Amino acid sequence: MRVLVLSGSSRTGSVNARLAALVARLVVGAGAVADPASLGQFPMPPYDGDAEADEGLPKGAQALCERIEAAQALVIASPEYNASVPGVVKNAIDWVSRFRPQPFKDKQTLLVSASPSMVGGNRGLWALRVPLEHLGARVYPDMFSLANAHHAFGADGSLADRGLAERLTATTASFLDLVEADTRYLCLQRRWYEFLGDQTDAAVTSRAQD
Repeated sequence: MRVLVLSGSSRTGSVNARLAALVARLVVGAGAVADPASLGQFPMPPYDGDAEADEGLPKGAQALCERIEAAQALVIASPEYNASVPGVVKNAIDWVSRFRPQPFKDKQTLLVSASPSMVGGNRGLWALRVPLEHLGARVYPDMFSLANAHHAFGADGSLADRGLAERLTATTASFLDLVEADTRYLCLQRRWYEFLGDQTDAAVTSRAQD
């Protein structure tokens, strides 16, 4: 299995970049293939419908779309800005959602965050779930938020707190188990609707269900 581990911050010394690197290590340790990336690798202007009509979709959005499509799962390590999702993360989602087929649909997704605050960026993750779930991503119910993150990492990049380290390892492993089940052991075909007004002839989505 291939997992795109995307840092929502490319700032030097970013705690979310460090958390993304740690999750990538855990993915590899669990026997999957990690594809680490940072939003800084995919430059995009602010979304503008006129610019899209005149110039098409930007190369950065195309490159990110291809990386998402090539993976069976997506992990996003996102900062929290003013108790919500950062504009650069939302902007990337908006651009990538314009491709057809739209790559977020049915993508198993895990959300993690790190912050110097005692909330750990958790409010930003709840805001981030909204556009991803709207686009059909299968956002994992359990999220991981690392509080006091500037002091949370050891010299080797692991978490200094044993309990937090065990929780992140267990969360990542459980997520990968679900991804493997959904990828390798399809046992049910089911229609999914965002709301009752959706068309009843929507395409069938293959999913593993408990």
